[in-house]
Amino acid sequence: MIEVDVGLLGLILIIVGILAGICNAVAGLASLVAYPSLLALGLPPIMANVTNTVALIFSGVGATISSQKELRGAHKELLTFLPITLLGCICGALLLFAIPESDFEKIVPFFILFGAFAELVPYTKRPNQEVSLLTKLLALVGVFLVGVYSGYFGAAAGVLMLALLGIISNEPFAKYNAEKNVIFAIANVISAIIYGLNTRLLWHWIIPLALGFLIGGYIGPIIVRHTPTRLLKIIIGIGAIILAISLFIQAY
Repeated sequence: MIEVDVGLLGLILIIVGILAGICNAVAGLASLVAYPSLLALGLPPIMANVTNTVALIFSGVGATISSQKELRGAHKELLTFLPITLLGCICGALLLFAIPESDFEKIVPFFILFGAFAELVPYTKRPNQEVSLLTKLLALVGVFLVGVYSGYFGAAAGVLMLALLGIISNEPFAKYNAEKNVIFAIANVISAIIYGLNTRLLWHWIIPLALGFLIGGYIGPIIVRHTPTRLLKIIIGIGAIILAISLFIQAY
């Protein structure tokens, strides 16, 4: 692990957290910033993943506080998507300590590429347009699998969730993006509890990173509110492709 002054380390982690928190709240791409930064600072992969996931709770808290307007009337969809995601998340968090990370890392880039192309390919659903029952069922299975993925590794899980919610949600992007932030805030709490029961948590890393995530998470929905949806989707897609390429190089 790189030797860094505690005060300097805290400042670096706050800055990383702010940038990653914005990316997370806007696009579900916190790992584009936080995960590589934690690795560069000397944390091993699993500990970097655990530290990132625990701190990410506070990005969700900040985003939820900032998204009260978008979350009005969202309870119906949240009551559908949240339990399915949490069940998957529990399974994934348990798998983290049972399956070699290298085995899973080899397919992660392809999941992320799927999410990237789903964001980049124009798809416009008319208000209240019904999707087929089969499509809904497949998408809900996808929500469960994203939950598993988020509990196990989590890089760009938000992108994958946005791609699925864009198909089955009846709400505009800003609203289902806010739903995504709430879902993963709670999912990360579940993951953090399971991680805490299975490994040591590095609180002197987590606390400053979480403070940055809280600030960035609050800023993110404000950006979403004032930015055209198509532009956001393009940025999300490009960012996800960059992350997928980076993880592909690491895995292979």
